[in-house]
Amino acid sequence: MILQLTNVGKTYRGRTGDVHALEDVSLKVEEGDFVAVQGPSGCGKSTLLLLAGGLLAPSQGTVEVAGQNPYALSAEARSRFRAEQIGFVFQQFHLVPYLSVLDNVLTPSLALNIPAAKKKAIDLLERFGMSHRLNHTPGELSTGERQRTSLARALLASPKLLLADEPTGNLDPANAQAVLGFLTEFTSQGGGVLLVTHEIDAAARASRSIHLDAGRVREIIHAQGEQ
Repeated sequence: MILQLTNVGKTYRGRTGDVHALEDVSLKVEEGDFVAVQGPSGCGKSTLLLLAGGLLAPSQGTVEVAGQNPYALSAEARSRFRAEQIGFVFQQFHLVPYLSVLDNVLTPSLALNIPAAKKKAIDLLERFGMSHRLNHTPGELSTGERQRTSLARALLASPKLLLADEPTGNLDPANAQAVLGFLTEFTSQGGGVLLVTHEIDAAARASRSIHLDAGRVREIIHAQGEQ
């Protein structure tokens, strides 16, 4: 099991009272799973992704990634575990503006010992059609090229789990399909993907879709349409 959430809840303390962002959510992502999370704004999708990524401790329930509860680790150990096991792909890319494409992809190797990291980074960028952009900075790239750079960075440490937050939201249809193709390829090689998206075409790539509403799972739709 790559990811398992069991009866997870998250409550935020607000000035006017508690806000229940997630309530009693259970979810599994196994090897080869591509799971889309959909729902209206404010339903808890981003909170779910943060909990799954070891970035936000749940108020109730348990989170396990590759059989380990990241929240049982010290902050330092959790940070390292996250870097080793989880790749993040965001709508806003979060690239370092003054670093080259190659150096952006190599940033995980600053915290981890990744064998032949530079060769692996170059190979990933070549695979994503970015070999001619190695020495360019993010400001010199198109939107699609920035997202492909972000994806290459997420894959450098060979994570088991990819968490993607609206990764196609800023892309034209051709680049969006390319990114979704890379995510599908990752699952075909035994990885797991948890994708938050508002887009019907993106969700259609998933092996199943989970619909959140007011912090609760309301339905699960499988690729064949079976609920």
